[in-house]
Amino acid sequence: MSKLLLLEDDPSLAKTLIKYLSTHHYEVDWAKDGEEALDMCFENRYDLYLFDINVPLINGIDLLVSLREADDFTPTIIISALVDIESVTKGFIAGADDYIKKPFDPEELLVRIKAKTAALKEKIKYKVFEVDVQLNTITKNGEELLMGEVQKNILIALIKNYPNPVIKDELMEFLENPTDLALRVNISKLKKNLAVEIQNVRGVGYKII
Repeated sequence: MSKLLLLEDDPSLAKTLIKYLSTHHYEVDWAKDGEEALDMCFENRYDLYLFDINVPLINGIDLLVSLREADDFTPTIIISALVDIESVTKGFIAGADDYIKKPFDPEELLVRIKAKTAALKEKIKYKVFEVDVQLNTITKNGEELLMGEVQKNILIALIKNYPNPVIKDELMEFLENPTDLALRVNISKLKKNLAVEIQNVRGVGYKII
């Protein structure tokens, strides 16, 4: 089930969308203002953002700019009553993947959401890396990485779960002889060879940052 974050300050519209999308097997978290949405973005991993522009505290455009600057490239659809060219342009410049104008038919929004989440399931991007879920391959700057299966699977798991940690036991499953030392060695090699930042989350596992 894909998980979405909806930033919308109109309770009536938000509840209508959440009810509609839940019937189509989407899990939706609701943020009523930009600051709440920002906190939720850093605490959870989402497959798609749905951001209104005119919301309290931090508007949707400024929020999206901040997320992109923090290397959060989660697909984002702007939903807004602002239909002028300047507003639409600002949305795309900020990093939006799509823009839907209010009022809209929920079915149209659903079609757009399906298009974005389907693409996400096939390929996942993290900074200069891209994971092809179907082929279980990973590229860096467009070139496929030729590496051992153990380290490749660990890296793919970390990227898939970004920004959340992967439980240590899950990473252990990729090892032929699973020990804490063997896992640390593989993590160290990934950090050194690919210049990626991987953090040990005490009592949980590891996460890529």
